Amino acid sequence: MGNTWAVDLADMGAVYPWVGTEMIMVLVAVLLWLLWHVMQIREENHEYREDVRRFGDKETLKKSLDQQTDY
Repeated sequence: MGNTWAVDLADMGAVYPWVGTEMIMVLVAVLLWLLWHVMQIREENHEYREDVRRFGDKETLKKSLDQQTDY
């Protein structure tokens, strides 16, 4: 009965992989999140400009959207 789970964690070393890279991972996640937002805004602006080009000026497009009925 020499095995025990009651040990000092300081003596064990790393408990999970990639210890010390937490800040790098957080920065990468935040940068990817911001990049996604920029790409999403650009795509939505492109779609909006395409709709305005296809359906007329902004006022005509607004009137068309206001006249649509709920489904």
